[in-house]
Amino acid sequence: MLLALDDAISTAVWAGRGADAEIRGVVDLTNRIEARMGAMSLGRAIQFVANASVLGYDVRGAMVFYGETGTPSLRMSNCEHLWAQYGGALLQA
Repeated sequence: MLLALDDAISTAVWAGRGADAEIRGVVDLTNRIEARMGAMSLGRAIQFVANASVLGYDVRGAMVFYGETGTPSLRMSNCEHLWAQYGGALLQA
Protein backbone atom coordinates (compact mmCIF):
# COMPACT_ATOMS: atom_id res chain seq x y z
CA MET A 1 0.00 0.00 0.00
CA LEU A 2 2.80 2.43 0.89
CA LEU A 3 4.57 1.61 -2.38
CA ALA A 4 1.41 2.45 -4.34
CA LEU A 5 1.18 5.80 -2.53
CA ASP A 6 4.84 6.55 -3.30
CA ASP A 7 4.24 5.68 -6.96
CA ALA A 8 1.21 7.97 -7.12
CA ILE A 9 3.16 10.85 -5.55
CA SER A 10 6.14 10.28 -7.86
CA THR A 11 3.89 10.22 -10.93
CA ALA A 12 2.07 13.41 -9.91
CA VAL A 13 5.29 15.23 -9.06
CA TRP A 14 7.03 14.15 -12.25
CA ALA A 15 4.10 15.41 -14.34
CA GLY A 16 3.93 18.73 -12.48
CA ARG A 17 7.61 19.38 -11.78
CA GLY A 18 7.51 22.72 -13.61
CA ALA A 19 4.31 23.90 -11.88
CA ASP A 20 4.33 26.68 -9.32
CA ALA A 21 4.90 25.58 -5.75
CA GLU A 22 5.01 27.21 -2.33
CA ILE A 23 7.07 26.11 0.66
CA ARG A 24 5.91 26.76 4.21
CA GLY A 25 7.37 25.77 7.55
CA VAL A 26 11.06 26.45 6.85
CA VAL A 27 12.93 27.91 9.82
CA ASP A 28 16.11 29.94 9.36
CA LEU A 29 18.35 28.61 12.15
CA THR A 30 20.50 31.75 12.22
CA ASN A 31 17.59 34.07 13.01
CA ARG A 32 15.25 31.42 14.47
CA ILE A 33 12.33 32.71 12.42
CA GLU A 34 10.23 31.21 9.67
CA ALA A 35 11.85 31.96 6.33
CA ARG A 36 9.67 33.49 3.63
CA MET A 37 10.07 31.50 0.49
CA GLY A 38 8.94 33.02 -2.79
CA ALA A 39 7.06 31.06 -5.43
CA MET A 40 9.21 28.63 -7.39
CA SER A 41 8.82 25.57 -9.56
CA LEU A 42 7.93 22.30 -7.87
CA GLY A 43 11.28 20.80 -8.88
CA ARG A 44 13.19 23.68 -7.27
CA ALA A 45 11.03 23.46 -4.13
CA ILE A 46 11.82 19.75 -3.81
CA GLN A 47 15.52 20.44 -4.34
CA PHE A 48 15.51 23.17 -1.70
CA VAL A 49 13.72 21.12 0.98
CA ALA A 50 15.87 18.06 0.28
CA ASN A 51 19.10 20.06 0.70
CA ALA A 52 18.15 22.95 3.02
CA SER A 53 19.59 21.49 6.21
CA VAL A 54 23.15 22.03 4.92
CA LEU A 55 22.25 25.67 4.19
CA GLY A 56 21.23 26.40 7.79
CA TYR A 57 17.49 25.77 7.62
CA ASP A 58 15.27 23.49 9.68
CA VAL A 59 12.83 21.83 7.30
CA ARG A 60 11.44 19.15 9.61
CA GLY A 61 8.07 20.92 9.52
CA ALA A 62 8.27 22.05 5.90
CA MET A 63 5.43 21.42 3.49
CA VAL A 64 5.45 21.95 -0.27
CA PHE A 65 2.10 22.94 -1.76
CA TYR A 66 1.50 22.62 -5.50
CA GLY A 67 -1.15 21.88 -8.08
CA GLU A 68 -4.90 22.08 -7.71
CA THR A 69 -6.54 22.67 -4.36
CA GLY A 70 -6.73 19.33 -2.59
CA THR A 71 -3.47 17.98 -4.04
CA PRO A 72 -1.57 16.37 -1.15
CA SER A 73 1.36 18.44 0.05
CA LEU A 74 4.89 17.07 0.19
CA ARG A 75 6.75 16.69 3.47
CA MET A 76 10.51 16.70 4.03
CA SER A 77 10.77 12.92 3.67
CA ASN A 78 8.85 13.02 0.37
CA CYS A 79 11.23 15.68 -0.96
CA GLU A 80 14.32 13.76 0.11
CA HIS A 81 13.00 10.60 -1.53
CA LEU A 82 12.01 12.38 -4.76
CA TRP A 83 15.34 14.24 -4.98
CA ALA A 84 17.26 10.99 -4.45
CA GLN A 85 15.13 9.27 -7.10
CA TYR A 86 15.07 11.97 -9.81
CA GLY A 87 17.72 14.53 -8.86
CA GLY A 88 18.40 17.29 -11.35
CA ALA A 89 15.83 15.91 -13.80
CA LEU A 90 13.18 17.54 -11.59
CA LEU A 91 14.60 20.92 -12.60
CA GLN A 92 14.04 20.31 -16.29
CA ALA A 93 10.49 21.15 -17.26
